[in-house]
Order: sequence, then C-alpha cells, then structure tokens
Amino acid sequence: MIDERFWHERWEKNEIPFHEKRTNPVLRKHFVRLSLKKGARVFVPLCGKTLDIHWLLAKGYRVAGAELSPMAVEQLFAELGVKPQISKMAGAHGSKYSARNIDIFVGDIFGVTRKRLGRVDAIYDRAALVALPEKVRERYAAHLMRITNGAAQLLVTFDYDQKAMDGPPFSISNSELAERYGKRYELVLLASARVPGGLKGKCAALENVWLVRAKTG
Repeated sequence: MIDERFWHERWEKNEIPFHEKRTNPVLRKHFVRLSLKKGARVFVPLCGKTLDIHWLLAKGYRVAGAELSPMAVEQLFAELGVKPQISKMAGAHGSKYSARNIDIFVGDIFGVTRKRLGRVDAIYDRAALVALPEKVRERYAAHLMRITNGAAQLLVTFDYDQKAMDGPPFSISNSELAERYGKRYELVLLASARVPGGLKGKCAALENVWLVRAKTG
C-alpha cells in the first residue's frame, strides 16, 4: 500500500523537493509525441500541485489528476486562481475537486475507478511510478492500465543503484518497465540523460523519458 502518513507529513511540513518551480522540460519537449488534439483529456497521477497542469491547461488540454493530499490540491487550485466545486465520491474515501477543464480526485489512487475517472486520452507520469516502492508499482501499473483503458503514456523514470540511496524517487530499470508494460505496450525510449549533479546530489542516475503506447497488429 501507499504510505499515506509519509506523504501527508511531507505536505504538512512543506518538505516537497519533488515539486518543481517551473514546467518540466520533458513535458515541453516530448509531449507532442502523444499526438493529441486540443481538448484531449490528460491524466496526471499523483499530481501534487505541479505547474505542469498549468501548462497543459494553457495549451488547450483538459486535465484529470489524482492526489493523496488535500493540501496539495487546495494549493493547486489557489495557484490556478479558480475555486473548485468539491464533491464526495460515493462509496469511496475521497473527493473530487472540479473546475473548468480540470478534475482532481483526492484520496487513494486505488479508489479511482474507470467509471469515476471517465475518458482519458493520454497519461503524463512524471512523478507517480517513481514515487512508489517496488511492491506497489506492480499494482499501480495494472490499475493505471485498467482505469485509463490502456491510454498512451509519456513516462519519466530514473535508473540508478538503489543500494546507494533510498527512494523516493525509486530506481526503475528498463527490464522492470518491460515487465510492467511490455505485454500490452510498445516502449519507446525518447531520451536518456545523466541527472546533473546526481540524484538528490547523492548518486549518479539516468533520467529516462519513455513513450508507452499500445501495441498494434
């Protein structure tokens, strides 16, 4: 299971180094590879208050997100300058924050069903898969495929010696990625680069950018 207490404490103490103070350059450079039309709906799992959502909305896309921390989501909408409508999810421990072109599901992502989520045209996963320990990643990958009906992903991972540093972010090898997604998806490595100064300044790491799309034929 996801360590909910750990993440709630991170937000409460404002210990959120994973929150970037600008739009992620991976999104700016590689999002076009998803070949989406304007108005397409993009799912951002474990989204926090990422500025990437601002960028997606500004480019004319609709956004759905999932986030454990209500504090993060409240800050997201405050920074967007919009007041969300808040509704409880029937039969689930969670709620949905909605405004024009955006829906964020607050609570355990495993409580988000395909019916609740609705149509998803693509997934942007910069900080979700890498935030989860190995045992949870297996469940998460299967859940994500199920609730999004196998939508294509722009996925960011890190590859480093896990013995050198504890996650998150966790190391995800190419072989693990193939195990998680390879049966149903084609995995295209769009970019691979060393993390400047090392991950958290502690160890050498590669940042890998993947296009994960359903196999054809």
